[in-house]
Amino acid sequence: RKNLMNTHGNQTLIISNLQLNAYLGILNHEKLSSQRISIDVAINRGIQPLLPENDDIGNVLDYRLVHDAIVDVCQQSHTLLLESLTGKVCVALLQIKGVLGAQVKVSKLDIFDDCVVAVEQQVGVFKE
Repeated sequence: RKNLMNTHGNQTLIISNLQLNAYLGILNHEKLSSQRISIDVAINRGIQPLLPENDDIGNVLDYRLVHDAIVDVCQQSHTLLLESLTGKVCVALLQIKGVLGAQVKVSKLDIFDDCVVAVEQQVGVFKE
């Protein structure tokens, strides 16, 4: 039987359906008030131990840092384009120690009655 303490695998941290209000858009009514968006991110952490040493938060990526970085970017200032906001989130996530790459999807939830509009980008090393 293998010793699981020495076993590693590719790790992806996922935050899905993070909903918040953001100032986003080019239309006059979008510039005057915030709108609901949803954000999904997948972060490549690369090869990581299956069992973090000592089961300690200091040995993993604290997902609160990821959450807070996303919220900070989205609520910082008005962004005109959905593509620009998605890119800003990507850049912020790459600044977090241990993040090798990210896939980010930002969705506008209330633009149309019959669908959701989204932009998704990948940056850095997304899969090893």
